Amino acid sequence: MKKNLSAITLAALAATSHAAGQADPHLWLEDIAGEKALKWVKSRNQTAEQQLMTADSAKMQADIMGVLTAQGKIPYVSKRGNYYYNFWTDAQHQQGLWRRTTPAEYRKPNPKWEVLLDIDALNRQEKENWVWHGADCLKPDYSRCLVSLSRGGADADVTREFDLNSKKFVENGFYRPEAKGSLGWIDRDHVFVSTDFGAGSLTDSGYPREVRIWTRGTPMASAQKIFAAGQKDMSASAARDHAKGFERDFVYRTIDFYNDELYLLDQGRLKKIEDVPNSVKKGVVRRYLTLSPREDWTLNGKTYKAGSYLVADFDAWMRGKRDITVLFEPDAHTSLDAAVWTKNHVVLNLLHDVKNRIVVLDERKQWKQGGIKDLPDNSKIYASAVDEDNSDQVWLTVGGYTQPDTLYLADAAGSSEKLKSAPAFFTAADYTAKQYFAVSKDGTRVPYFLVAHKNLKADGKNPTLLYGYGGFEVSMPPHYSGTVGRAWLERTDQTGRHGVYVVANIRGGGEYGPAWHRAALKENRHKSYEDFAAVARDLAARKITSPEHLGAQGGSNGGLLMGNMITQYPELFGAVVVQVPLLDMQRYSKLLAGASWMAEYGDPDKPEEWAYIRTFSPYHLFDPAKKYPPVLFTTSTRDDRVHPGHARKMMAKMEAAGKDVLYYENTEGGHGGAANSKQQAHMNTLAYAFLWQKLGNRK
Repeated sequence: MKKNLSAITLAALAATSHAAGQADPHLWLEDIAGEKALKWVKSRNQTAEQQLMTADSAKMQADIMGVLTAQGKIPYVSKRGNYYYNFWTDAQHQQGLWRRTTPAEYRKPNPKWEVLLDIDALNRQEKENWVWHGADCLKPDYSRCLVSLSRGGADADVTREFDLNSKKFVENGFYRPEAKGSLGWIDRDHVFVSTDFGAGSLTDSGYPREVRIWTRGTPMASAQKIFAAGQKDMSASAARDHAKGFERDFVYRTIDFYNDELYLLDQGRLKKIEDVPNSVKKGVVRRYLTLSPREDWTLNGKTYKAGSYLVADFDAWMRGKRDITVLFEPDAHTSLDAAVWTKNHVVLNLLHDVKNRIVVLDERKQWKQGGIKDLPDNSKIYASAVDEDNSDQVWLTVGGYTQPDTLYLADAAGSSEKLKSAPAFFTAADYTAKQYFAVSKDGTRVPYFLVAHKNLKADGKNPTLLYGYGGFEVSMPPHYSGTVGRAWLERTDQTGRHGVYVVANIRGGGEYGPAWHRAALKENRHKSYEDFAAVARDLAARKITSPEHLGAQGGSNGGLLMGNMITQYPELFGAVVVQVPLLDMQRYSKLLAGASWMAEYGDPDKPEEWAYIRTFSPYHLFDPAKKYPPVLFTTSTRDDRVHPGHARKMMAKMEAAGKDVLYYENTEGGHGGAANSKQQAHMNTLAYAFLWQKLGNRK
């Protein structure tokens, strides 16, 4: 079901959709834009705003808006040719400006920018609500770009050709209509296109299964098909590597989130990268084939650990040679967060007990190891190459829970320079950030970070917010959030106690590499929930807080986590915020992009897998006779990734049972929940206002 469900279709499904053969009385709420469903949404939105938008929360919203639109934000850039490009939003430009400046100008405290495209002005001109999705500019002169714009923030977008010289969209240029998919440059007159070509062209997950080559001046429908993935695969795509001297075309078959195939497109023929398991992440950087095993992999008698980072000579591999060099191997405390290539180096961004550190390998010296000087410890570090083909410079963004981000311009050879710093939104000296470990049900030590005022009194009465995700190998290292600082850490309850913020690094994430993720896949999903519950209990044992003062928050897969906290561990929490969630795990694979996540959760249509999926399906675990903590559900009508029906139906079920529950659905925003800063500030305000009302008696 990739489109809105009609009333007739919903009625036909109702008799067979629910567990034990019982009809689901709330199935009609899956009709995303149905008049009856939207009327229901409007009513619940009004109730939530009436209860949560007080004078106190209005001030909070203004504070959050000040954070989101601050002029002192770091303008992060990407280098294309002789310019640095940036996308910028502020109070006057809610949808944003695409702009550029020179490297010399960028070093100044207040650079002068050349505006290329004003999205707010475009929206006024076209009477649309476009949200920026990015631009792909053609090397080497970068005069033409493929600009992607989303209507209302959905995953589906349009792609339009843009001329950087005239600063206008190209008349009769390349144009891909609204759909999930992509355009990518081959050369000035040819692009790879993956999109909705009509019946049979999408996978069960709703993503493109065809890759075509489209020639300028011809209809997109007549583009030459070069590859088609399977109907049950996740997607197919293609891209050209434009690195000078290494120009190659590649086709990607994504089978699921954790299995894929890579093909070289050579003179019209597809050549598969052989002898590499589908579970190994594959890439090509200039002369190297890069390999990252998700599971232990044995080749020619040698075993490479899951989470390793390996390279081989690409051309030699295609000729049948199987010589591999190990650039990184994990241990019990250290995993690879990312690998960044520069002209002569590989910059390894590692996580050591969920804190980043940088290691640099020199290709010219048989991968000799070095580092970058003068970087702070115990921080989150994000690294990216300035110009990977022509330079050894690296951008490093360094921050922490109490440390606003600082942008460094570093040389992979070792030196670094502070270039720009983000403003502080709360007084760091008043707060401490510490790491603790809780012990889960099976004895696993689970790390978590706690941020609290330095005058914290350990008497179990502090309003505390516990955040988690725990899925898809996503790591959650320390990061600075002015919104959390302003809306939670700096504020106090009626007795003057500051909010405490906690992030749990539970299994299912990638904090300790693929094994940490695999430990909570499918039938082991319960381990994520046991880990989160263990952190909640540990906070109580340390007398940081107690159930009546402990709130929990999570979105998407984290929303599924929250649904399981509500239904399986209700005694541990005083309030729960559930954002853009999965909740009906019997029908998730039939809704929007849900089929693409079966590698994570399992297939509910297989009885043997539904048997364990049902044990973490909050919609089916709900018991109207049980006592549950107060709950706020938030989602988006325009979320075309996780169906808003999950949150709608769970709300309806809990509301019918008389539980303390509120619901708010933004009409825009896609899976992020908000399409601009104003909407984001409002959604955040609703969540924090709810938590303060329930945990801190603050009206």
